[in-house]
Parts: sequence; C-alpha cells; structure tokens
Amino acid sequence: MTPPAYRDPLAVAIGNASLLGVGYFMLRRRRLAICTGMVTLILLLLLAGISRTRWLEIVVLSWWALMIVHGFFLARRGGAEEQWGRLIATARGNGAGRQRVTALALTVPVLVAFGLLRFEASRISETVADARRSGDCGEATAALDRVWLGLRVADAPSTLRGEKTVEACRRLRFAGDKLAEGLTGVTNDLDSGFDTLTSVLTELPGHERMVDTVLDGFLAGLPTPNPCLTLTITDWLTERPPSNNALDRSTAAVTRTAPAALVGCGDKKMSARDWQAARGNYQQLLKSYPGDALAGRARQGISKATVELELKTVRERLQGSDPEYCGKPAKYSAAPPYRKGTNRALFYGNDEYTDKLPGGWRAPDVTKAVLIVCAGETKFGKSVQSCPYENKKMPRFPTYVSFHKIAIPVKAYELRTGRLVANRTVQINGTSCPRILRYTTYLTDFGPPSQVYVKTTTAKVRSVFAPMIVRR
Repeated sequence: MTPPAYRDPLAVAIGNASLLGVGYFMLRRRRLAICTGMVTLILLLLLAGISRTRWLEIVVLSWWALMIVHGFFLARRGGAEEQWGRLIATARGNGAGRQRVTALALTVPVLVAFGLLRFEASRISETVADARRSGDCGEATAALDRVWLGLRVADAPSTLRGEKTVEACRRLRFAGDKLAEGLTGVTNDLDSGFDTLTSVLTELPGHERMVDTVLDGFLAGLPTPNPCLTLTITDWLTERPPSNNALDRSTAAVTRTAPAALVGCGDKKMSARDWQAARGNYQQLLKSYPGDALAGRARQGISKATVELELKTVRERLQGSDPEYCGKPAKYSAAPPYRKGTNRALFYGNDEYTDKLPGGWRAPDVTKAVLIVCAGETKFGKSVQSCPYENKKMPRFPTYVSFHKIAIPVKAYELRTGRLVANRTVQINGTSCPRILRYTTYLTDFGPPSQVYVKTTTAKVRSVFAPMIVRR
C-alpha cells in the first residue's frame, strides 16, 4: 500500500496565492487546478479588457483570497491520514519547509511582478493626472503609450481612466485642428471645433484644463493679421449661443479684438472702394462699442465713406447725355458751397448754346463742381419783331416772319446739397429781320417759315447764364 502524500496546508495556500493553481497541483487536484485557472483567466481578461472597474477588482481579489483559504482547508482535511503523511514526508526529507519553499519560489515572482506592475501603473496614473491638471495632452499621451496588457491587469481602473484621457486628447487634437482651420475664416470648422470641446467637457469630465489649453491656443490666434478675417471669427463667436461652461470665455476675446477688427476691416474695405461695407463696419463699432477708444476714428470713417457713397451716386446719375440727375438730384456734401463769386458747374444738355459758355465756368470734374446745370431743348421765346419776306410762289403776297428770342429751360442744382437753386427759362436775344433770310427747303420752296430765332452772339448767351454762375 502506497503511503498517502502529505501536503502542507500553508504551502498549498501559498501556492494558490500565485493564482496559477499551484496549491491544487500540489494536492494532485489537476482537474480543480485547471478549472480554477480557467476562472482566473476569464476574470483577468474581463478585468483587462471589458469591465475595468473597481468592483471587478474586488471580485478578483476575493477570488484570490478564496483560492488561498480553500487550498489551506482542503490540505488539512486529512485527519489521522494527514498525520501519517506528515511523518512519511518528514522521513523522506520532503517536509512542510521544503514544500513551502517550493510554493514561495513559484508564488513570490508572481506577486512581485504584480506589485511592480501595479506600481508602474500607479506612476503612469500620477503622471497622467499631473498632465490633466496642467492641460498637457502631449505628456499624458506619452505616458499612456507605455500602458500594456500587464498594467491593465495590475491596475485596471487607473488604465481605464487613462484611456478616457487618450480619448479626450484624441478629440482635443481634432478640435485644435478644426479651430486652427477656423482661424482662416472657415466657420464650419469653428462649429466642429467648439462642438468637440463641448463633448469633452460633458462626456469626459476631469479634462477641463486640457480643454482650456486648446481654447487658449485658439484665442491666442486672435486677432489674425487680416482684420476682416478676425471680424468674421468674432462675429461667429458673438452669435454662438452661451454654453454656460469654460467655452464662454471666448466672449472676452471678442471684446478684446472686435473693435480694432471692425475699424481695420472698415479701412481695408475703404481701400478697396467698398464704401457701403466699410461704413457698415464703422457703424457697427459705434453701435456695439460706443465708448471704445476707436470710436472717433470710426466716426471719421463713416463721414468719409458717406461722402464717397454720395460721390458714387452722383457719378452714376450723371452718366449719359441726358443724365438721371436732372430729374433725380443727389447731394455730394464734400462739394464747395454755392456762394458769391464764380461757381463752377457741370453743364448737361443743349450743347449748341452751353458750349459757348466760358471755360472758367466749367468744372473739370464733379469733385470740383459747385453746380449741376441741366439745359433743356431750345424753344421759341418772346416775339421780338415780324418782317415781310418775298414768297417765290406768290410774289405779290409776302410772308411775314416772326423773330423770337431763343428760350432754353434751365435747372441748376447745388451739388453740395442737391438743392434746386435755379429753375427758369432763359431767353437769349439777338438781331432780327435781316435783309436776306436764309432758310432750308425740301423739294419745293413754299416760302420762309413763319417763326425763326433771332441771330444771337456768344456774349448774349453768356449774359443770360451769368446770373446763375456768377453770384454778386
């Protein structure tokens, strides 16, 4: 009969503390060792990959303690047989001390490795925590790159927190890239960037400082070198609904940069001759930041842009030989006032007579003009004299020809105000009843016309226009 093998309970317990089923193998319970090993493996896989929570750690720890206690009491269930086995084992030099040394030799490396892994996981966790507090995603990511399966088993909850930081940093890198694109004026990227920052704040708490770092980097890019681009961004930030979190700090950047952007963009549009848009920028400054130091400059810009818009309108209405201006005047407030002396003008219509006016009365350009003078078509004015002329068809019956002054309807507008300062019909006098009356005939000569204009001179033309141009 083979004497029973004696296994020291403490050695068995120590062997089971390795989580490798060593104690059960010492008891020759191979099936039990394999089954418990499979349970242990499943628990460790769950802990490392699926449910890295504190409660599962407690379950694994409880399972470890249960295996130790179970192995200890299972080894003690021998009674008298156990005593006989102890004696045999002692006699053979295979006593409890040797068994314990063997169990320790297998268990201690496992426990030491576990302790070292947990220590390393703790160091990485502290490094990541410091990086989170300082907002340094680079440092956190570099530390988390050292995490492997063993560390996940040794300290699952801390590595899970680390993976949340990895996810937060991934999102923050994406948000940072989008916000950098947003600094080029792509507002869709601003939407995406801020939405991503919001998702980190709401879904991954504990990473607020990292969000601040990304937001600070974006805000540090304001103002951009292009004031109109800066204005696009600040307008977007102004229209962004409040989120009641750290992202609302962006409003301070708007207050800091928007006034200069409004004026700078206005100046840029002035240079591009976009007067309407430039004036809108200046007006927005006075509306949103009336007490800003740049308010005076904005008022000057509004005045200049308004004058340029007036000039643009006047030029458009003066186009053509029959300009719209004559029926729809507009003001150009930078024009000289209508006052005593010679008021130079731009003349439109009836070139036959207005061309006889002196060059000193004419403005070279609308910016130098005081008046806009619109002359209508020539009409018969007051009758001066009637004279008989021979009618070749009826020699005995002469034709009486009535000589009339040259009547021209004239409107004069003060360019500075667009005000009508003269609205009259000037009548130009001249000589009448010449000895020979020349006239044009068509096919048959039916005699002279019944009405003709007097023959005038340049001096007489100038004399009727002079009261409008030269004020005494």
